[in-house]
Amino acid sequence: MKKSYFFISLLSIILVISSCNLNFFPQDQMTTESISTNPDALLIVTNGNYALFKDGLEFNGYVDDNNCYARQYFQMSDFASDDVVCGQVTEDPFFYSFTYTHSPDQSNSRFFWYVSYKIINGANIVIETINNKTEELTTQDKQLLGENYFLRAFVTFNLLRFYAKPYNVGDPNQNLGVILRLSTSEPSQKERATVKECYESVEADLMQAANLMTYSRGVMYASKEAAWAILSRLYLYKEDYDKSITYADSVINSGRFSLETKNTFPDLYANAASHSEPIFIVAFTDQDNRGKFGSIASMYYSDGNSGWGEEFASPSLQELMANNRNDVRWSMIDTLKDEGGNITKKNGLEVFWVLKFSFQNEDPNLSSPIFIRLAEMYLNKAEAYAHKSDVANAIQNVNIIRQNRGLDTNLYDAGNLPTGKTALDIVLEEKRIEFAFEGFRTFDLIRNNRNIERDYWGYHIPNLKVNDIDLSKKPSQAGFTTNLSINYDDTKIQYYIPVEEILANPLCSQNP
Repeated sequence: MKKSYFFISLLSIILVISSCNLNFFPQDQMTTESISTNPDALLIVTNGNYALFKDGLEFNGYVDDNNCYARQYFQMSDFASDDVVCGQVTEDPFFYSFTYTHSPDQSNSRFFWYVSYKIINGANIVIETINNKTEELTTQDKQLLGENYFLRAFVTFNLLRFYAKPYNVGDPNQNLGVILRLSTSEPSQKERATVKECYESVEADLMQAANLMTYSRGVMYASKEAAWAILSRLYLYKEDYDKSITYADSVINSGRFSLETKNTFPDLYANAASHSEPIFIVAFTDQDNRGKFGSIASMYYSDGNSGWGEEFASPSLQELMANNRNDVRWSMIDTLKDEGGNITKKNGLEVFWVLKFSFQNEDPNLSSPIFIRLAEMYLNKAEAYAHKSDVANAIQNVNIIRQNRGLDTNLYDAGNLPTGKTALDIVLEEKRIEFAFEGFRTFDLIRNNRNIERDYWGYHIPNLKVNDIDLSKKPSQAGFTTNLSINYDDTKIQYYIPVEEILANPLCSQNP
């Protein structure tokens, strides 16, 4: 009888989040075989896997309010981009993302790695249990099997984005990806697979997921369309543009989702579960609220009591959006002004707070963050067409987004692009505006061989002393150079493999 090596701790979480009173085996007797004897167990374990995206778990002997998959995902990705400026020095480990001073001992990265493999292991438990059944699988069996294939693929792909080079930077047959965990019975010591092997594994899981799922349990759970959407993203990253377009069209033509309009968009992020555009979200409730000390929003916004409000929309993002004040996406950026109507400054930096993670149930620290939404499918198509030199179709898909964001009188003309701009430039600028703070920007730049440019004041600049500099100049004009531009192939973009993995698994190689 095989015992799942992480299942005991997983089950304890499931029992907390589950409202069902089921007579499970004692924890020290739980196995992949034993859960198959309870008809509701697979559903509960699967729901527990979803809960791990938002739960605060004990890690290294204690519970830290900051430790949450969703929080680390968005902050580790966006705080390293050019969309966010840090308004002060902070002890929170996300500061290493701003400054690109990562270490193997970085607590947010260590937790993200830990909880990612915890989700993968939970998915493997369900996958193995269902695949080991001797009787014919029910519709629910197939649905849950598909959902767990999706979860394994989704989490593995995200690990790959943080800890490995993009598919097209260097040789994917040689570059190291992450550790593939495809079974609960694997040895704990295992080498990292190559980037190519990781992509192939994620692709296979998503294909399985899409073929198995036949109904939707709501946007807080995986679906066939969610699997198609990540396939579209994966193929875009692989530069397999025809397949990226095909799967994006599959989602668009499913009829399940529709783009928000300029009237509905402002409410999208506060009430994601009730809107038509989200494809996959992590559904937080009032009971899940991590408040001032652990929510995603706490660093982006403050009403004076609710959060720290230390991070703002960057000057370069504001500059890109400045010509279109009727763009409804401005509603997600809140300008703090004093009684005289002047923009408030913190440490010399203008305060432009971000609202994409606030105001579910009117709470400034609560939202159900969106991981996949329909707009990405149109802009995946736009980028793919741009790379294929099909300017007309690229611009058409960009304009579909702009029309729904209040810019129906400010559309691009495929035959008369702005001077000095290519179709790809326009697509990437639109993606930047559309998905600002949603975990895309850093990856969109580096996989397109574009550097991360941050020639604006902020605490990504080492040893910055705001009172001693002329903020009317750009940092480069004032003689600053460090961290103003990060090359797309710079090794410091990838996070270090956490120290726990390296110490426990000598077969796992560290990033340079």
